[in-house]
Amino acid sequence: MDCALLLLLSLWALTGEVSPQESGLCPDRLLGEESRRTCPRPCKADRDCGNKRQCLCDGQCGLSCVAPGRTCPWPLPPSENSEARLLSPTHSFSALLEVRCKPGFALPNGLDASIRRCQGDRQWSGDEPICTETLSSEEPAAAQTCPLPEEIINTFSIQGDATAGTSIRYTCRSGADIVGSSENFCQDNQTWQDPHPICKKVYCQPPREVEQGYVVAVQKTEYEVGFDIHYLCKKNFLLDGPQKVTCLSNGSWSASPPHCRARCLIPAERSRVVVGGVKRWPFDVTDAVVPHGEHVTFYCRHPSKQCSFIATQACFDGKLQPPACYLEPTWLQFKLFPHRLVSEIEVCEPNDVE
Repeated sequence: MDCALLLLLSLWALTGEVSPQESGLCPDRLLGEESRRTCPRPCKADRDCGNKRQCLCDGQCGLSCVAPGRTCPWPLPPSENSEARLLSPTHSFSALLEVRCKPGFALPNGLDASIRRCQGDRQWSGDEPICTETLSSEEPAAAQTCPLPEEIINTFSIQGDATAGTSIRYTCRSGADIVGSSENFCQDNQTWQDPHPICKKVYCQPPREVEQGYVVAVQKTEYEVGFDIHYLCKKNFLLDGPQKVTCLSNGSWSASPPHCRARCLIPAERSRVVVGGVKRWPFDVTDAVVPHGEHVTFYCRHPSKQCSFIATQACFDGKLQPPACYLEPTWLQFKLFPHRLVSEIEVCEPNDVE
């Protein structure tokens, strides 16, 4: 609608001092689409109408005989999505009414308000406005991001959020070296500036053989990350170290290979010793040997007193040396005076041992 015409109509409704008839203006449509059921009798001047009617401009009906005191329904039924208010002092003929949508709602034409006029048929012009819910302008738009394939997410640790206009950095989860650029830029068109890198494949070299032992694994020239190797020792040898090693992501094994350690012959024949917490003759121990790591306690004679004290040595990979204080009894001592053997005499008092 022409702004000047709307202003003229408002002044007419509010003051009653200026009318479209007096100004010679009566357009077919004053406020857009106006629903009409009937039109009053047309006229050109007040003399064409009865005593109680005047020749007034009535929207699409044009100049018509209208009773100025006629009113339109007011107040209107309440609406959940809109509010109505009068723009004129009364709700009689030519009064203006504003229907405004509540926040978050709008009319089908996108506007948030509609103006209606009281017509000569006692109805408000136009159809009843229907306000529908709209998206809030304050809701932030979804951030534009570049896609990251699941394979890349599973392979790399990503620093950054892949938002358009920003960069990310890649780190191989396996700890391997990156082949390609470790940084990439997400462009405004949601594509990556460079191809995604790859993680260099990592392998472990075959572990060394173990003397007197076996490597239990499929023979390969290189082993994948996570591959396990097991070790076994030959009979009468004790495994010293890990029984299993694993290929790590840095290309090394989880531990150094173990050793297969030999048993030790007890270096005593005619004197009892303590093995496994039990005092016994060496010939009563199976094969007179102890495994690697076993401790053997020997009895030594006190240099000036008729008593004995103990000294302990450990077996290490087939070697077990008697303590320097130990003296092996002679055959005659063992046969003729067994009760005088150093392992059989009274043990020295703690204070007697220096």
